[in-house]
Amino acid sequence: MTDNERKQQPTEDPRQKQAEVTLHKLVKDIDDHPKDYRTYYDLSVFLVELKSYTQAEELLMKALGLFGDSSKKAKSTLLYGLGNVYYSAGEFEKAIHQFQQVDDPGLKKDAYVMLAQSYMGKKDYKRALVFLLTAQELAKQDPEINKMMGECLMALGDFDQAADFYDRVLKNDPHDGKANFDRGLIAMVLGEPFEDYFKKAEKYDKKNFDAKQSQIKDIEKVVQLNKQKKDHPDDPKRNDPK
Repeated sequence: MTDNERKQQPTEDPRQKQAEVTLHKLVKDIDDHPKDYRTYYDLSVFLVELKSYTQAEELLMKALGLFGDSSKKAKSTLLYGLGNVYYSAGEFEKAIHQFQQVDDPGLKKDAYVMLAQSYMGKKDYKRALVFLLTAQELAKQDPEINKMMGECLMALGDFDQAADFYDRVLKNDPHDGKANFDRGLIAMVLGEPFEDYFKKAEKYDKKNFDAKQSQIKDIEKVVQLNKQKKDHPDDPKRNDPK
């Protein structure tokens, strides 16, 4: 082989090599512990990371056939895993059906959160809030739940309450770029100072900040329209259907 031919050969991606090693290990765990449902669950989680959703679904369906009657915890864990497969694949209705069947106390909070996320995926923010409130009863002041509550309330136009939940998130972690960004949008709507939120949003999560610039423009339009309505409440041009 010439030097030129060596240069043209594709180099092996170290991430792909590591993924193959991990996959081999997880499959071996199942072979070594065929009566342990957790080995099936662990492999399914990794398959989801690889976006191998069909393989993950088939694996968990097989595991449910093997372990579904062995214990409440085993069945709930596998159902939760299957719900995550469907959620990751964007099949929210199927995900909801699985999460609703999780009844092990140790997984209840996580199942409620994933039910909320599934409904958020369907843009059904009212139902998402119901499950978030239930999850919150099991985990007071969980920052992730508070952030999701803020997101739902913001989507429903309840900016005052949304601000309260984002303030709780930022009190726990002032460096949360996404939370700073959303809180900045809320501040714009409420007529509060917002520049500092956006500075922090750009500093701590520039990728998210750059990707959501259109949202700032959309909010600016809404704010301007509301200002015009307030300044000219009886403007006949606003009421003209033309």
